[in-house]
Amino acid sequence: MKLILKADVKGLGKKESMVEVSDGYARNFLLPKGLAVEASSANINVMNTKKEAEKNKKAKELQQAKDLAEKLKSITVVFKTKAGESGKLFGSITTKDVADKLLKDHKLDIDKKKINMSDALKALGTYEAEVKLYPGVSGKLSIKVEQE
Repeated sequence: MKLILKADVKGLGKKESMVEVSDGYARNFLLPKGLAVEASSANINVMNTKKEAEKNKKAKELQQAKDLAEKLKSITVVFKTKAGESGKLFGSITTKDVADKLLKDHKLDIDKKKINMSDALKALGTYEAEVKLYPGVSGKLSIKVEQE
């Protein structure tokens, strides 16, 4: 019997895949528990429509991530802070500070966990941080720390 899985079934297949199983397994286990539906032409069309919508959604998200990566290249986040004689900061600048400054100055809401800096910034100067936007897509962000 051909079925379309509505959930992942161990040893059988992933959600939204079509599988061939014995009649007894389908009638006694998969169908009563709601793990699968019969592979009628209507259900196959629904499955194909869902897959197509998911594919379009992922393509759109990927394009948005690439556009944001291009936008980040031109952005420099400037921090004005107090520093000692040798250029060492009183305190440090973390990924949370960078994320907050991006939101405040450039209206970009980026999660602090996606910003990758080697360490917290503790001295004056210009630094570069990597921002992971999407699997396989990351952008570079320039951070400038100036004395107040």
